[in-house]
Amino acid sequence: MAEFSAKTNGKPLGHLATSGWRRGMLAVSVALWVFGSVASRADAPAQADTGPTIRLDYGHGDDSGSAVAAFMYFVPLISPEPVTAVTSPGSTQQARVTSALRRQSGRSFTTTCDFEFHGDGSQQDIFDLARPIHRHEAQLKAGRTLGKQLRAITVSGPGHGRVEVKGIVTNGVETVTQVRLRFNAQGQSSPVSIGLCDIRYLNGGFRQVNEIVARVNTLTFRREPGTPKMEVTVASVKNEGAGNGLFQNLTAGLKGVAANLLIDPLPIETLGNRTMLEFGQALTSGATSFTFPHAARLSQP
Repeated sequence: MAEFSAKTNGKPLGHLATSGWRRGMLAVSVALWVFGSVASRADAPAQADTGPTIRLDYGHGDDSGSAVAAFMYFVPLISPEPVTAVTSPGSTQQARVTSALRRQSGRSFTTTCDFEFHGDGSQQDIFDLARPIHRHEAQLKAGRTLGKQLRAITVSGPGHGRVEVKGIVTNGVETVTQVRLRFNAQGQSSPVSIGLCDIRYLNGGFRQVNEIVARVNTLTFRREPGTPKMEVTVASVKNEGAGNGLFQNLTAGLKGVAANLLIDPLPIETLGNRTMLEFGQALTSGATSFTFPHAARLSQP
């Protein structure tokens, strides 16, 4: 069974571990459970109890759109840990909903909305690992490894995506039952990636070691009884710093296929799941804007 070429360089809180192929795949599954947080200073909330408002122009407005961080604001709503949002200096990244197509057949309906990320720069969300380190401090100092931790989510550069909404009609009332965000529409690669790491106690300090990066294709939210869960698919999994050549990308793609076979639906916060279903309802109704609720776990740099 193939293995990642794991590296341990002992940087202070900065690198991921994975000892084998299957362990690396499981790293994606477990770490995505704490899937991140994004905020927008450009689209700052008007009130303390709300998050940013994004524009839904469906291609009829100007080209400015909303900040990518605002479009992705659902992420802090599902995250159990604090996250700091960092926008690259001089970033011009924007997100626009460019089209909407709604279909109804009998007692079901679908809505498909295309969106695009345009402009230069990146939006990175850095996860605060202090609480998991504190919870496992004794074990770490005893020589154990805290594996498969989510350390960052990055949206880098342009891309094309699609929001796919499904629902049912009961007594004339429409209810959204599923919302899927697809970040690799129109045959383009997803600009969304996650970084994972192991944590060890080395040379008198807690350090991140052995990084891997997974490129995210889709996130799916459903209306179901019990604990809300998010389904995740990835396009590729590779070591941090790996090359971008043909062989490296082919290997990463094969690892991504294997990862998708191992990723179970991941438990998320109820507020985040409900918000995404409400977002799907707004798209279905043709709303021209959508305001997120306040994300309490969001930290500013």
